[in-house]
Amino acid sequence: MALAQLLHAESAAIESATGSLVGKQHHPATADSVICLFQHGGPSQMDLFDPKPELTKRDGQPYKGDLEVHFVGQQGNCLASPFAFAPRGQSGIELSELLPHSAGIVDDMTLIRSVTTESVDHESALRLIHSGKFQAGYPTWGSWAIYGLGTSNQNLPAYVVLSDPGGMPVDNVRNWTSGWLPAVYQGTAFRPGGTPVPNLATPQGITASARNKQLRFLEDLNRSHMLQYAGNTELEARIANFEIAARMQTTVPEALDLSQEDEATKKLYGLDNPITAEYGTRCLIARRLVERGVRFVQLFLASQPWDTHSQNAATLQGLCGKIDQPSAALVQDLKQRGMLERTVVMWGGEFGRLPISQGKDGRDHNRHANSLWLAGGGFKRGYAHGQTDDFGYAAVENAVSVHDLHATLLHALGLDHQRLTYPHDGRPGSLTDVAITKAKVVPELLVQAAAP
Repeated sequence: MALAQLLHAESAAIESATGSLVGKQHHPATADSVICLFQHGGPSQMDLFDPKPELTKRDGQPYKGDLEVHFVGQQGNCLASPFAFAPRGQSGIELSELLPHSAGIVDDMTLIRSVTTESVDHESALRLIHSGKFQAGYPTWGSWAIYGLGTSNQNLPAYVVLSDPGGMPVDNVRNWTSGWLPAVYQGTAFRPGGTPVPNLATPQGITASARNKQLRFLEDLNRSHMLQYAGNTELEARIANFEIAARMQTTVPEALDLSQEDEATKKLYGLDNPITAEYGTRCLIARRLVERGVRFVQLFLASQPWDTHSQNAATLQGLCGKIDQPSAALVQDLKQRGMLERTVVMWGGEFGRLPISQGKDGRDHNRHANSLWLAGGGFKRGYAHGQTDDFGYAAVENAVSVHDLHATLLHALGLDHQRLTYPHDGRPGSLTDVAITKAKVVPELLVQAAAP
C-alpha cells in the first residue's frame, strides 16, 4: 500500500464520479508541493509569536473575564511570558528571543496570529487541523492534495511522512490517513534508521537473477488470474507494485543519502550539533524529497511535546533549541536553490495556550487563538495577519479558522476546495465541507489569489 499511490500517475487525469479532474488544477497554482513541520501539543503563541505587554503588566493578577479551560479547577492568575520580544527583519514582525533562527527568515514568512479551531481536546483538534473533521476516519489534507494533483515522480511516493525516531505522535497514523479516499492517497511513512521503507529490499541470500525469475513467475500467475477478473483495480495495482518496488530500491536510498550534501548545507541544518541533528536531518531529507518531485512531506514529533501543562518556559526553551534552526534552515535552503517560490512550508500545531497559569508554571489548551507560519508557494513575505486580544486569549481581528486555512492552502496548489470532491455517504465529500464550515479562501495571505 505504501507503493500504491505511484500507480495512479498514468490515470491521474481520469475524471472522478463527482466531476472533479484528478491531476488537473482548477486554476493557476502558486505552489507545487508542501512541507508541513507539524508541532504536536499546541505551541504557546504568547511565548513565541504574539507579544502581549498587557499580560506582562498584569502578571500574577486574576484574569478579569471569562475563559474556557480544559482542566477545570487548575486555572491560576495571569502568566506573563518570561521571554523578550523584539522586531525582526525589515518587516519588523516581533518574535520571541527563543526563535533567533526564525528571526532570520521572518521576511519570507506569513505569520498568522489569529488561527481558531473548534476543540481543546488533542485528538479531535488534530483531526480538525489535518482532516477538517472531529471524527476519525476522514481524509487528511495531504491525501486530498495528492488526490487532486497526482504524482510527478513515478519512482517515489507522492505523500511521505518522516516520523520521529522517538516514537509515534498522538493519534498515530490517523494524522496521515486517506480515510475513505482510495488507500493509494494515504501518507507513506519513512522510518528512521537503515530500513526506511519496510519490505523494500531483497532478502539476503537471494541473487538478483533469482529475484527476477520469482517476480516474472508471480507476474504470470497474477495476469492469468486477472483474466478471470477483468477490471479488478486492486489486482492490477498488485501487479504494477513489483515494477515500482524495483525502482524504489534505487530511488529511496539515493533520496535519503545525505553524504551527497556539502558540509555547509549540513551545518546550516545543524547536523553538527547533537541537539539539532535529528530534526535537522529530517528537514534536509524533506528538501531532498521535494527536490525529487514528492508533492507532500510531513514531519511529526513523538507524542505531543508542546503540551506544556507544567514547566512551560523550560520546555519551550528545549524545544526551540531543537527545532528553530532546522526549520529556518529549510526555508533558507529552499530559497537559495530557487525552490521556495513553488514550495509551501507550514509550521504550527493543533491549537494554542491560555494566558493564565495552570499550576505553578504551565499553560492549558486554547482553541480561540493560535499562531502558525507559512513561507513560500505564493504566500506573502514579511506579513503578520490577524490580531488577538490584549492577553492573547482570543482572535479579535481577521480570524482564520482551520477550514479557511485548508481552503487557502488548496487554493495555492491550484485546487478549488469546493470542487475537489469524492463520493461519500451518498454525496460529494470534501475537505472543507463548505455548507457546514463556511470555509473560504483568505486572499490577504497570498501574494495574488487567482480567481477560481
